[in-house]
Amino acid sequence: MSKYRLLRQRVFESPNFSPQSLQVPQAATDQQLLTSHSADYIHRVQTGTLTSQEIRRIGFPWSDKMVERSRRSAGATIAAARSALTDGIAANLAGGTHHAFADAGEGFCVFNDSAIAIRTMQAEGLIRRAAVIDLDVHQGNGTASILTGDSSAFTCSVHGVKNFPLRKVPSDLDVSLPDGTKDDEYCAAVEAVFDSLQQDQSQAGNYDLVIYLAGADPYEKDRLGRLSLSMQGLRRRDEKVIGWCRQHKIPVAVAMAGGYANEVEDIVDIHFQTLEVLRQS
Repeated sequence: MSKYRLLRQRVFESPNFSPQSLQVPQAATDQQLLTSHSADYIHRVQTGTLTSQEIRRIGFPWSDKMVERSRRSAGATIAAARSALTDGIAANLAGGTHHAFADAGEGFCVFNDSAIAIRTMQAEGLIRRAAVIDLDVHQGNGTASILTGDSSAFTCSVHGVKNFPLRKVPSDLDVSLPDGTKDDEYCAAVEAVFDSLQQDQSQAGNYDLVIYLAGADPYEKDRLGRLSLSMQGLRRRDEKVIGWCRQHKIPVAVAMAGGYANEVEDIVDIHFQTLEVLRQS
């Protein structure tokens, strides 16, 4: 959890970012959460009436602060999406909670920020179609579940085939990679994703927004990742995704997603590197 505080501190102290570039998000409202979650689930999260099994599935204990943080995390991706539509690029220093389902949390995810942000932007008439490019090492089962059958949102996930979750929910595009995948193979897989995105756009219409989950967990020293990307490989990944979005003039909102290296500074370095790629694009 300390990575979030340390990343914000790194950005705040960096001469490459102005203090004004950091903004505190509003918490997601019930109306915004309801675009992607059931009223009963939202009520039980808010009131602390989840069952002990549901809390174990989420992975950390319930508290008022947990609820507030989860709402703020979703609100930050909404804010990043809104800013991206104006400025071209924006980032949430947290987010990427892609294991949250419409009626359940899972894997440290309570509310699904990507789905909420997309549907909130659609409800406000700001976008028509969006894509989720999920490059966290774990498959985005919650996002795929919420957005399944929705032609206005294309979901793609590049992840470890043997990694969590055990039961994967099919995205519009899933790219499963074997343990130990290194930089070149991973980047080739990302390049192939762009071909599918292009094909979807030609068939169903252009994207007005991309939500990019820039997980730090494909890193070779990640405890839960099982892939073998270097810091340089992760930079190449970010440059490819942001470069593709810029080339096609698609606004992109970035969420940091997972990271579980033994040294928390490695996680912060990877996330900060992503922000540097955004700044330089």
